[in-house]
Amino acid sequence: MTTLTNSPLSPLLDRLFEEEAASSPLSSPVMAALSPEDRARLMQSKTAYRELYGRLKDFPLAVSRETGALLYMLARACGARTIVEFGTSFGISTLHLAAALRDNGGGRLITSEFELSKVARARENLKSGGLLDLVELREGDALQTLSVNLPETIDLLLLDGAKALYPDILSLVEGRLRPGALIVADNADHSPDYLARVRSPANGYMTVPFAEDVELSMWIG
Repeated sequence: MTTLTNSPLSPLLDRLFEEEAASSPLSSPVMAALSPEDRARLMQSKTAYRELYGRLKDFPLAVSRETGALLYMLARACGARTIVEFGTSFGISTLHLAAALRDNGGGRLITSEFELSKVARARENLKSGGLLDLVELREGDALQTLSVNLPETIDLLLLDGAKALYPDILSLVEGRLRPGALIVADNADHSPDYLARVRSPANGYMTVPFAEDVELSMWIG
């Protein structure tokens, strides 16, 4: 048994995934009012993304169950002790990563979220899952919150916030990535600049598209 498959985390995740499946952002009137073109524009804008994610503040925007399991496995396999996450939302991905830290013997997970209501939800979920002691929740714009007081070395980085900011967040963290550190970018197809960066061997990465919605990269340095 692992922390991920044991109580209290396993039933909590079952409930959170069930709730996520029952709430589609596209069913929201505030999202239905946007055309697909407007949604794409907001998602790829470095200035207007707050409008999009403000409209989505009541939705979990979670990783898939499969991606959650992948995050746990990757963090366990690399023996991660220090993890940085961009985009907490309700904390579903955070729970998977913190569970891996617990089973690795401990560590520190820094996660950043600018929607304060989501920070509160994530904190409650982490408390319910018995993992809050491993997680530092930073409230505010990640361009500020992740620019200071990071660990000397980082074993794993998860990018799952505003897609347009993926290159900027990577730049903040890159100098602290240890050789062999893993970078998981969810829905990275919405960030062409990020993909161009990690897919160029000259920039120090090896990378591969994984499943339908994940770009898995390794920092070579």
